Amino acid sequence: MKGIINEYINGSNGRPIVYDFLYDKKITKSPVVIFCHGYKGFKDWGAWPLLAKTLASNRVAFFKFNFSFNGGTLENPIDFPDLKAFSMNNYSKELSDLKSVVDWVYSEHKGNEALDTNNLVLMGHSRGGGISTIYASEDKRIKKLVTLAGVSNFESRFPKGKALNDWKSNILYYVRNTRTNQDMPHSFQFYKDFLANKNRLTISNAAKKLTVPHLIIHGDDDKAVNFNEAKELKTWSQNSVLFKIKGANHVFGAKHPWCKVKLPVDLAIVYSKIVDFINN
Repeated sequence: MKGIINEYINGSNGRPIVYDFLYDKKITKSPVVIFCHGYKGFKDWGAWPLLAKTLASNRVAFFKFNFSFNGGTLENPIDFPDLKAFSMNNYSKELSDLKSVVDWVYSEHKGNEALDTNNLVLMGHSRGGGISTIYASEDKRIKKLVTLAGVSNFESRFPKGKALNDWKSNILYYVRNTRTNQDMPHSFQFYKDFLANKNRLTISNAAKKLTVPHLIIHGDDDKAVNFNEAKELKTWSQNSVLFKIKGANHVFGAKHPWCKVKLPVDLAIVYSKIVDFINN
């Protein structure tokens, strides 16, 4: 198996997009999954590396990356050593990063016999599911879409009322990361960018434009993104299938770090559904 780990390409504003690319060189024409992490996430969170290795050992190439403003660095792509960068992230920058990734995979590996660059599968978790849905509606090189506990609405997640006014006045709004004990800063430009690009960043608009096969996987015990959001995506996306995992949480039983050699039970179900979806 070929493993390219912690390399980078240029993303938004010239900042690096750190990536891993795993595939079996002995296999020809492997479909390529491009994976987008979610909010307060990164490519190496929890069991994502194990999912990547498991898929790559079963004829599916896996490209996972950190958004350039996710708070990681080249030196430390895990967690959030660069909170200033994190504060300047927004949805438009993530879409720009994703275009850079797709362009790079498509152009740099077009002649790679081990990969089928005409069979690009976009996959996103949580907020990354929303980004993936928007991007898949815009780029015809994406042939299939998988959303894992994907969000259906960005606007509803912004502060409202007094909290929104305070954010505007103070410029920065903080969200506590209980795992890392960090107060994660969000600059008000995040909200301004959403308003300036609201039509594009409204996930329902994008989902209604989708024509590619769309696999929606969601647990019905998800406390972070309610299962109703999966049902909304199913209603809007005309060529979609919704698979509910009974009792699954937002991260399908994983945690960070994930030190076990096997996938959590619910993520193993996710894996099998992804393989079936890609191969059929």
